Amino acid sequence: MSNGADQPLDDFVRELVRDDAAKERFGGRVQTRFPPEPNGYLHIGHAKAITLDFELAKEFDGVCNLRFDDTNPNTEDTAFVEGILEDLDWLGYQPNGEPLYASDYFEQLYDWAEHLISQGLAYVDDQDAETISQQRGGFGQPGTESPFRSRNVEENLELFRKMRDGAFDEGSRVLRAKIDMQHENMQLRDPVMYRIRHEPHHRTGDRWHIYPTYDWAHGQSDAIEGVTHSLCTLEFDSHRPLYDWYLAQLPLPGDTPRQTEFARLELTHTVTSKRRLAALVQDGIVDGWDDPRMPTLRGLRRRGYPAAAIKEFCSYIGVSRANSRHQIELLESFVRQHLNTTAQRKMAVLEPLRLVITNWPEGQIDEVEVVNNPENADDGTRLVPFTGELFIEQDDFRADPPPKYFRLTPGREVRLRGAYFVTCTGFDVGEAGNPTTVYATYDPETRGGNAPDGRKVKSTMHWVSAQHAVSGSAALYERLFAAEVPGNETGDPMDDLEPNSVTRLENCMFEPSMAELASGEVVQFERLGYFAHDPRTPLLFHRTVGLRDEWARIQQRS
Repeated sequence: MSNGADQPLDDFVRELVRDDAAKERFGGRVQTRFPPEPNGYLHIGHAKAITLDFELAKEFDGVCNLRFDDTNPNTEDTAFVEGILEDLDWLGYQPNGEPLYASDYFEQLYDWAEHLISQGLAYVDDQDAETISQQRGGFGQPGTESPFRSRNVEENLELFRKMRDGAFDEGSRVLRAKIDMQHENMQLRDPVMYRIRHEPHHRTGDRWHIYPTYDWAHGQSDAIEGVTHSLCTLEFDSHRPLYDWYLAQLPLPGDTPRQTEFARLELTHTVTSKRRLAALVQDGIVDGWDDPRMPTLRGLRRRGYPAAAIKEFCSYIGVSRANSRHQIELLESFVRQHLNTTAQRKMAVLEPLRLVITNWPEGQIDEVEVVNNPENADDGTRLVPFTGELFIEQDDFRADPPPKYFRLTPGREVRLRGAYFVTCTGFDVGEAGNPTTVYATYDPETRGGNAPDGRKVKSTMHWVSAQHAVSGSAALYERLFAAEVPGNETGDPMDDLEPNSVTRLENCMFEPSMAELASGEVVQFERLGYFAHDPRTPLLFHRTVGLRDEWARIQQRS
């Protein structure tokens, strides 16, 4: 499958930037920004915004800022700031200069708010949030002007300054822009600019008692920094007239930033709402923001998703004006395609069954040579110890095999990867009637896995020497949400949670080289899939993706 990386990118955003450059708007400059709110960790949807912001700036010889939209002290934390910086670095992007913060501009934003008040374009409203919401009306319904809308400039300035000084209770007053309560765009019906919050801020401490809303801080922060193209997701489409209105009222020199909206990234079987993700963590449904089932970048990293594969996926799906939902199997295919060429092959037995070779010379240890990665000759080979007592997968033996079962069964000959042909001669069973030990003989003439007489076998199985195996555990994952569109039927995504989304296998057996794997390294377990070594727990492996390309099957069906 081609990922389109060899084709020049072209979309409506890039066309817009090229047109601006041709008209010498912004003096030919291109400056973007990525503005996350530090109230949670980044997820796969943010990856699309990040790649667009940074790659666009790179393509047009511009720069991209990282600016934290830290205007809500109730939900923000320095831990999220640090995590976002880590995630951005993991993706391979470095912002222009040091990280910036909306809180850097609180003083300037306040001064500009007083400017609007002095121009009769903002007023202090003493009504509570519920009353203000009701008075705004609705689509097709007129709004009702606040009884405090006609306050004079001097009174508004005095009240606003007292709000700043902490003289009033939370929720008792807000500052609103005075625009048009009858406007068809609800965003322009006297939006709130400041609310009172007696909460310490993670950067400014107790200095402020009022905090700007996103709409008031966003465009003005762009202007302060010199951003030329402010790229937002489609839910901010109706906010753009307000973005432009605020900028038009301020004494700003030169061209003002230009906001453009694009479709956000949505995946099947996935929820990207930070509120929903936080609930998964708080309710103990997942083990944390980095749980490998989570669509957060730290969760995907822990599961073994390569940053390069995520970026290639985002590039492939492109940028559009229409919201859509992509199959998660498409993302997985990019992960699998990348790992196929980079991940070394290892032998691991997740559900062990003992195999005893009865004619093996007592005490003999062979070292068989196996290829590290058939897709990359530079990875070379390794030696794996082989003895007369091995572990194989339970599924690789059947006493009474079903039709078309080609693995080990009484009288059947199979190949052991890189080693010998073996033929099953018998087996033991335990009290529950399940096989506990399988017996076989080997053909010493088939060393390396090939028969000199040219005979063929229909199955090649992986194995681990019982004498040399290292034990550990593996986590196998299903979709966190069973429905393709979580909540589509009931309105609540949590109704579609998959109750058995993780299976933990203990007492797995790995070839000895697995003990030397680096934290976070991803390998392919022969015949089982790609697995990532947990960064915190030695010899715990998370299945990244299976070997079967589900996306190819979906494409064939369609």
